[in-house]
Amino acid sequence: MSEYLFLEGATGISGDMLTAALLDLGADRAKMEKALSSLKVGGFDYQIERKNSYSISGCDFKVNLHHHEHHLEEEYHEHHHHEHRHLSDVYEIIDAAEMTEKARLLAKKIFMIVAEAEAKAHGCSIDEVHFHEVGAIDSIVDIIAIAVLVDDLNIKDVVVSGLNEGNGFITCQHGRLPVPVPAVAAIAQKYEIVLRSSDINTEMVTPTGIAAAAALKTKDRLPTNYKIKKIGIGLGKRDFGQANFLRVMLIEDNKAEKQMYVVETNIDDSTGEELGLTMEKLLAVGAADVHFVPCFMKKNRPAYILRVIAEAEKISAVEDVIFRNTSTIGLRKYPVERSCMERKIISVQLPEGEVEVKKCWRGDIVRYYPEFESVKKVAEQSGRAFRDLYNQANRLAEEEK
Repeated sequence: MSEYLFLEGATGISGDMLTAALLDLGADRAKMEKALSSLKVGGFDYQIERKNSYSISGCDFKVNLHHHEHHLEEEYHEHHHHEHRHLSDVYEIIDAAEMTEKARLLAKKIFMIVAEAEAKAHGCSIDEVHFHEVGAIDSIVDIIAIAVLVDDLNIKDVVVSGLNEGNGFITCQHGRLPVPVPAVAAIAQKYEIVLRSSDINTEMVTPTGIAAAAALKTKDRLPTNYKIKKIGIGLGKRDFGQANFLRVMLIEDNKAEKQMYVVETNIDDSTGEELGLTMEKLLAVGAADVHFVPCFMKKNRPAYILRVIAEAEKISAVEDVIFRNTSTIGLRKYPVERSCMERKIISVQLPEGEVEVKKCWRGDIVRYYPEFESVKKVAEQSGRAFRDLYNQANRLAEEEK
């Protein structure tokens, strides 16, 4: 079973929404608080509250900036006589903060994605980009919080199937810009994130939000079948006239058993040795099961049906073995469904040595089958009878449950 994080993006995404959604999902708040309190920037505090957006309940993460921010700043950045921060300044802040190395790399990756997009939008180099909007402290806080929380969840795969974006114009410190703003469009283009236009007349996707989605995305579609393990809802600040929230879900791929096929053919003119060799080779290429059934063919000739059960992706290897090693010139194949008991291998310790036992179960039906090769090995080493060891391993497995 694979676990995924799914960023839904039905009403867009922003840094504070993603932070709130990850907190709501159950990522470690204490780790985030520790990282944020270690930041070498002053002039902010934050609140985490449960609120409602048009009757949908969720977590709200809000960064408050103090007006004297730049005085406090001067103490830290005496050598910089300007209020704008560059990427190297932001990296210094990230390097000085308390977090794991993985979280640090993720925070830098998100900032790098924003910086690349801003550089493209403004036609300057990455080093010249100065973070005013983005580098406002709240972006630093959001991005570090996201990095720490995602790292805490320890998830390999993140699905971003698309983000809903508004339309029209938004006013920012570059004047009026069309939605999606250039930085968002640049990230969507570079990281192949699908944007879906909606009739909401404002920005729904912020550069910080889509940069985080781009940094995290490993897949762009959900598995066909999945189970939802946990849900986190982070509320947005803008009033869209409808619920504004980012939903993140921890999902588990509910893979149905792999599609199995039966491949079979009737053989009346291969020798017993050839057929035995064919079975060995079929098992070697990964067939799940191989057997022969005696039958009678045309003119009452005694013959065998060779029947192989194999996963869909093993079929061509299976066919190759059959054509190469038998006299057949044609095969039949058809998909089948299987019902299997759940199974796992457990080990039991006998005085003579360790034996592997297959535990099989379905509801309240439980069975134990000591593995033949494993019992045989211990029987040969110890000189005890195979059947005695088999029974003893079976008993021990049942007692250990």
